[in-house]
Amino acid sequence: MDLATTALLLCDLQNDFIHPDGAYGRAGQAAPQIEAVPVRMKPLADLVRKHGGWIVSTHFTLVPGKAGEPFISPHLKKLRPFLAKGDFLPGSWGHDLVDGLKPADIQVEKVAFSAFYMSRLEWVLRKAGITHLVVSGIVTNGGVASTVRDAHVRDFEVTVIEDGCAAFSPQVHAEAIAGLRPVAHIATIAEVIAEIGG
Repeated sequence: MDLATTALLLCDLQNDFIHPDGAYGRAGQAAPQIEAVPVRMKPLADLVRKHGGWIVSTHFTLVPGKAGEPFISPHLKKLRPFLAKGDFLPGSWGHDLVDGLKPADIQVEKVAFSAFYMSRLEWVLRKAGITHLVVSGIVTNGGVASTVRDAHVRDFEVTVIEDGCAAFSPQVHAEAIAGLRPVAHIATIAEVIAEIGG
């Protein structure tokens, strides 16, 4: 693994998703398997930094409109009716990467499942000379899967860290990982650490 051209891509590991005081936690939408991801990923993130690799984080964003009221897609409002003004607000604590995985070298706001959709992600990756993405994040069947598939069609090499991702259901997670095998290499945290030489 050439860390000069590799980025650890942290998908949506934000306080509003994961922290008990975040938007999802306050709404009782927490899941232990999702909360466990940052702790499991910290040794790998630290190792990537130590060896000079890139850390790139994507941040789901509710863009504020008039009076700060967020633009929320109808399908998301139906699925997550608890989302409100101030949640996933750019620059806010909830919008930020969880403390245990900070800092990121590059942060990219996203407005849909895929971090490539209408964002600057591809542009910054190309500018940084990144050709290989090692992906961790939530949720496996949503933001992770959509981002991985979009990376694949853009000719990035992609490794998905199976135990560095999670969904609200272990079964859904397993099915999503199985569905990504044709477009990405699937590895564990331990396997990626061994490849880096940690």
